[in-house]
Amino acid sequence: MSEEHAQQFMHQMQMLETYFTDLTQREGTLLSVLREAVSAIESIKALREKPNSDTLVPIGMGTYVQTKILSSDKIVLNIGAGIAVEKTYDSSINYLEARIKEIQVALQDTSVKKQEVLARLEQGKEQMNQLMQESSQPPLG
Repeated sequence: MSEEHAQQFMHQMQMLETYFTDLTQREGTLLSVLREAVSAIESIKALREKPNSDTLVPIGMGTYVQTKILSSDKIVLNIGAGIAVEKTYDSSINYLEARIKEIQVALQDTSVKKQEVLARLEQGKEQMNQLMQESSQPPLG
């Protein structure tokens, strides 16, 4: 194996490792969003059961204001791109459940890609070990 070929191979391995790291970070982000969506659904359901309740509302930097939630059967829901809409509790839950399904599909896709990259990395390491062994053996003759 020429030096140039070895460098290209190492560069490919580094790119795969970087891609694997990116996929791992994406997976973590998706899991965080998934937990947040599940928590939001649970909160909406709790609000429906106990509509007039006291709560703390974050106003930034770990500071909260105590307030009372009055039942209005409406939730303001951020749907992306800085746009928020007012929806009923049921409509909000349906929207969040649909988003959860999308997140689960993205998580599954990310997991499959991680497994593929991991397999390619393992294959590359085996090839590298084999090449190192071949280059360290003295030529016969």
